Amino acid sequence: MKDKKKKKQGQHDESPVNEAAAPETAHASEGGASSAETNAAPTPSAEKPLTVADDRLLRLQADFDNFRKRTVREREETYRRANTDLMTELLPVLDHLELALKAASENATDPAFADGVRLVFDQMLGVLGKFGLSPIDAEGQAFDPGEHEAVSHLPSPDVAENHVMVQSRRGYKLGDRVLRAAQVVVSSGAPD
Repeated sequence: MKDKKKKKQGQHDESPVNEAAAPETAHASEGGASSAETNAAPTPSAEKPLTVADDRLLRLQADFDNFRKRTVREREETYRRANTDLMTELLPVLDHLELALKAASENATDPAFADGVRLVFDQMLGVLGKFGLSPIDAEGQAFDPGEHEAVSHLPSPDVAENHVMVQSRRGYKLGDRVLRAAQVVVSSGAPD
């Protein structure tokens, strides 16, 4: 019975369809590629899922990169805002220490007390300086409306016109931004 099946399969292998495919198979087995294989372009349906997947991957990478940049920017903004708020709250403390030093020098105060206040003021200014706070010393400088707030305009024979005569309250910068403008008296030049 097995012999009959083999004979039938052998007869089936010799069908005209297989004979037409036989030369291509023989040619392919000799080491060359069949013409159908070399001329066959990838089907669009096979290429399209890969392109869609690549597109999704690129969009996902771009979204993640944007998210990362936004997170860093928001963190820096939160840090800057927190520093600004804290520094703004501490400026009156610096003002009061500075007024205490001025009062100590004008009155007959114990030098040890004045030195103690000076040490606290310098230490406080040093610590805040580590976080970017720097004082604006305006006295004798040309008036700059970006850094100075004019509270008065007076004539002066000694100070040139539009220059600061007296600084009534010190200003401060945080980094390169003005945190608080210095309150100043500006000279209007020599009296007539």
